Amino acid sequence: MDLPELGFGAAPLAGLFDPVDEAAASQTLQAALDAGIRYYDTAPFYGFGLSERRVGDAVRGKEGIALSTKAGRILKPGLPDNAAELNWPKPLPFHPEFDYGYDGVMRSYEDSLQRLGLDRIDILYLHDIDAYTHNDPAEEARYFKDAMAGGYRALDELRRNGDVSAIGIGVNEIPVCLRVLEHGDWDIFLLAGRYTLLEQESLDPLLERCKARDVKVVVGGPFNSGILAGGATWNYAEAPASVRDRVAGLRKVCEAHSVPLPAAALQFPLAHPVVASVIPGTRTPSELREVLVWKSTAIPSTLWTDLKSEGLLNPDAPVPD
Repeated sequence: MDLPELGFGAAPLAGLFDPVDEAAASQTLQAALDAGIRYYDTAPFYGFGLSERRVGDAVRGKEGIALSTKAGRILKPGLPDNAAELNWPKPLPFHPEFDYGYDGVMRSYEDSLQRLGLDRIDILYLHDIDAYTHNDPAEEARYFKDAMAGGYRALDELRRNGDVSAIGIGVNEIPVCLRVLEHGDWDIFLLAGRYTLLEQESLDPLLERCKARDVKVVVGGPFNSGILAGGATWNYAEAPASVRDRVAGLRKVCEAHSVPLPAAALQFPLAHPVVASVIPGTRTPSELREVLVWKSTAIPSTLWTDLKSEGLLNPDAPVPD
């Protein structure tokens, strides 16, 4: 698929960490549509269905929209006791249960169509099949086996039937992406937080292998869950001192070139040939306006040169022209 460089990550609109009311969510999505943003990513897990409902209501009837959602969790009635611990303080009254098998993925796909109020999804990702989510090794191994057998078969069937245009995985880790490359024919990966101005460990071998196999990458979390946009969190938790120190170094170089750090963070990943889109998450129209400004900020080539000379950027990383 020919995705736009800038997409819209719809996890924050479902109240990630802090609730977002219906009016604010609607205004933000309308502002994104008005600004010409044409790619929206959501998932059943985000607000336990809330993100999909809000995105569907916004894009329904609009032309030229690319939409991705995810499979791997079935939503069942009733809130879990630990909804806030799962980072959704005010979700819809459901709870997620993992199911990466053939029937589970097919049911998740059909349920998503209902929540979205749409008859088509463009990209379907298997969601969170990594050890970051499943930190018990036996559990992770069982879910990965289910995903690579029944789950992949469901995705491939949907793609062959023309029900979706592309299939992939949506994860926060590099190793699982390398593993799944050996288990099927994939179109696109959504990798959150692992190819950013702060982190380039995925450059080789992952992005090189994706390039060789013509697998595109959507970069989620280009601000590393906030630390590169003035926040204090990294990887959805308080940033450790080592990360804060590295961000301070990045900021110092950016300030020397009169470039906002978030602008450099947003534009950097797009220079890699396999990166199709970046999808920052915004929860208000004002946050969206900031993102649009950062995307269009002119950045001198000397900024990238200085970041590399300071050891703050992988010397082999492609940089914007």
